[in-house]
Amino acid sequence: MNLFSLLESKTILSNLEVNNKKELISVMVDTLEQRIGSENLEAVRKGVLEREKIMSTGVGKGLAIPHCKSQVVNESFGSFAILKEPLDFNSIDNQPVQLVFLLISPDSKNSLHIKLLSRVSRLMNSGAFREKVTSCTSSAQILEAFKEEEEKYFVN
Repeated sequence: MNLFSLLESKTILSNLEVNNKKELISVMVDTLEQRIGSENLEAVRKGVLEREKIMSTGVGKGLAIPHCKSQVVNESFGSFAILKEPLDFNSIDNQPVQLVFLLISPDSKNSLHIKLLSRVSRLMNSGAFREKVTSCTSSAQILEAFKEEEEKYFVN
């Protein structure tokens, strides 16, 4: 599975303004409403926030990967945000985050969830890719940047 297939233009937020981590996660979960159903938003939001309480998903280099596995979804979904202003996220490197990839996977697909988290991490570890994504001016451009980058390295 490719990261770009988890995203669509309406789940990509560019130049997002939020005040804190909880608001950020809430806004990103809300972008998934049409894909997971409004009746499932609260369960997913709670799952992501509970996971965040265990340990911050701010992985360093300005990136956070909030995520959870949930019984209310049957497939994986993603949302991506570029923040207008860096946000404190209690990251492992104590630096604020500006790029955020939210990942939701079915409870029953642990292996896939871990592979997708790894792929996000590897992709976003590239300084050139982070620069490319932050220079995009629309959701469509960001989605295309993900597709091009993944096709370069992961798609056969």
